[in-house]
Amino acid sequence: MKELELKYGCNPNQKPSRIYMNEGELPITVLNGKPGYINFLDAFNGWQLVSELKKATGLPAATSFKHVSPAGAAVGLPMDDVLKKIYWVDDLGELSPLACAYARARGADRMSSFGDFISLSDVCDVSTAKIIKREVSDGVIAPGYEPEALEILKAKKKGNYNIIQIDPDYIPAPIEHKEVFGITFEQGRNELKVDDELLANVVTENKEIPELAKIDLIISLITLKYTQSNSVCFAKGGQAIGIGAGQQSRIHCTRLAGSKADNWYLRQCPKVLNLEFVDKIGRADRDNAIDLYIGEDYMDVLADGEWEKIFKVKPEVFTREEKRAWLDGMQDVALGSDAFFPFGDNIERAHKSGVKYVAQPGGSIRDDNVIETCNKYGMAMAFTGIRLFHH
Repeated sequence: MKELELKYGCNPNQKPSRIYMNEGELPITVLNGKPGYINFLDAFNGWQLVSELKKATGLPAATSFKHVSPAGAAVGLPMDDVLKKIYWVDDLGELSPLACAYARARGADRMSSFGDFISLSDVCDVSTAKIIKREVSDGVIAPGYEPEALEILKAKKKGNYNIIQIDPDYIPAPIEHKEVFGITFEQGRNELKVDDELLANVVTENKEIPELAKIDLIISLITLKYTQSNSVCFAKGGQAIGIGAGQQSRIHCTRLAGSKADNWYLRQCPKVLNLEFVDKIGRADRDNAIDLYIGEDYMDVLADGEWEKIFKVKPEVFTREEKRAWLDGMQDVALGSDAFFPFGDNIERAHKSGVKYVAQPGGSIRDDNVIETCNKYGMAMAFTGIRLFHH
């Protein structure tokens, strides 16, 4: 198959629409559903991301995409009981490494992942399909599907769930083209290999970056390679925990990613873990309630008695002081940036979210100020020398 006609483009008024190959066959097979234009953009970007994560770490990888940027990305490391609970998979028994990867990718920022498109580096197994089955999602791309897993997924969305199989041996042409305003742009594909060598130039007084931190920095950099710029990614324990995408200012990227990382860690606080929800509450309503509870406006939103529709018992207020005390326990976080930090304010904000390891290109006229700020907090920072803009 050389082309596939689509219902419409980015918006319903944008017709006709299709994906096609000038030479050769499309490297995908649609096994179920009718994926759309944005679905395929998410699928192909996500597939590249998880493929690179798998090659870099040797572990199964998954990502949760929304509007052509990842909401989460992770490799298949085991999860402790707390992570299983905040990701709502503690009732599923033993999970496969791929299932752990998707649970982490989906669970890091559940608000943003609502209605995601999923990319999996490995053949989708039953364990992973069972997690996908219970989440609101638009579709999935993987190199294959176990027969039972495929049947589980086909039952989603009244049989209309989008399931794409991609040829893992497909190699794209080295030159890319895109059109904007009737004008064709051409560039070489970004074939940069992200590995330990990019982390060799440590410019801070602290030169120590442990192996686990290197994995987290690699995860953050590969994630950024497929995130709309400007972008910053916080990572810890084998997964992205906060992604700030598509911001015009780097400090806004860092603040956005840092606030998401904070929410990820606050959800692990016993005060949040022990919230008692009413029976049969929807997963999205539960996630929204937790986000409100963690946020500053909890009392304003639920003061009129709305809490009774969500909680069995009205929760105690989670004070700003309690939140700050809990966040002070977040340590050894890794931070990647797709371009240089122009000011030390980014490092100051990163410090508030437990960042200890940083990877960025370097090259700012204020590099000395950024290094000095890292030294103030005992951070180790590597200059990669490589920008990772993605548009």
